Amino acid sequence: MYSVSVIGATGYAGAELIRLLSSHPRVRIAHLASSSAAGQALSAVYPSFLSSRLPELETPDYDLLGRDSDVVFTALPHKVSAQAVPPLLAAGARVVDLSADFRYSDAAIYAQWYGAHPAPSLLSRAVYGLPELHREAICGAQLVGNPGCYTTCSILGLAPAVRAGLIDTDRIVIDAKSGVSGAGASATRDLHFCEVDENIKAYKVAAHRHTSEIEQELSLVAGKPIALSFTPHLIPVKRGILATIYCELTEPQSHADVMAVYRNFYEGEPFVTLCEDGSLPEIKHVNGSNECRIGWVVDRRLSRLILVSALDNLVKGAAGQAIHNMNLMLGLEETEGLTHRAWYL
Repeated sequence: MYSVSVIGATGYAGAELIRLLSSHPRVRIAHLASSSAAGQALSAVYPSFLSSRLPELETPDYDLLGRDSDVVFTALPHKVSAQAVPPLLAAGARVVDLSADFRYSDAAIYAQWYGAHPAPSLLSRAVYGLPELHREAICGAQLVGNPGCYTTCSILGLAPAVRAGLIDTDRIVIDAKSGVSGAGASATRDLHFCEVDENIKAYKVAAHRHTSEIEQELSLVAGKPIALSFTPHLIPVKRGILATIYCELTEPQSHADVMAVYRNFYEGEPFVTLCEDGSLPEIKHVNGSNECRIGWVVDRRLSRLILVSALDNLVKGAAGQAIHNMNLMLGLEETEGLTHRAWYL
């Protein structure tokens, strides 16, 4: 049995981590840390945990957490994680960080989108935590930067087409939509019920931070620099990401041709499902699960490949992927604790 701890336990991603870890057969939760709710039971913040036997929320003590834990999940804001991770590593723990602080290989690119990095010397030690692309490196890692929800959905949707040269990588357009939980638990006016209900809006157009993360990973897949257009939208649902991705084909393809490429790329992947011709993913198909579902339509009239990918932003886009990374880091069966089917209702 491995000991794990969560820092940032009262955020949405932290709470989802705890929900999933509570039923994981190979771990026990040693510490739950929250600067804002220390001294309380987690059920005081999330009553759904009332019947759970969990540690009381405590003020983060990084040295203690690092000594007591085989793995620490840092579900903290950007820049805060980068201050927490060094002492955790020094104390001997493995770390899965859910912020953006350790997702970049280049501190200069991070600085363009987030400002100066607080711990740039650690970037070379961090592995980008997308198992479908970096499984081998994750297995030997002490520090994993867990990808975000938009990035996971977009990268998994595009990676096979990019690697196979099916599409013109200079003309990729991603139109993505997210549930409100993707913005986190902090209360701001634009996330109030009256602002979100019966509404949909684009935001951070041509300026969203996840653009750089998507470009970084797809450039590695392509073996050349990629720049693309990414536009996120907020929709009035609690969870779920759906990305519609428009690509120009380099030569004519059928649905079956594209399926052969995607099946070859994702062969044996436990958390990627490909849609047959005539069906496309919906967030109802994946919410509650660690699954990313991908479908597409070949528009022969315009010589375009239109990809659609969907996942639960709190599971495959955050907590579930973090546990997948933990399983790989600890040498466990990678699907342990993550076999929940999606809930349709």
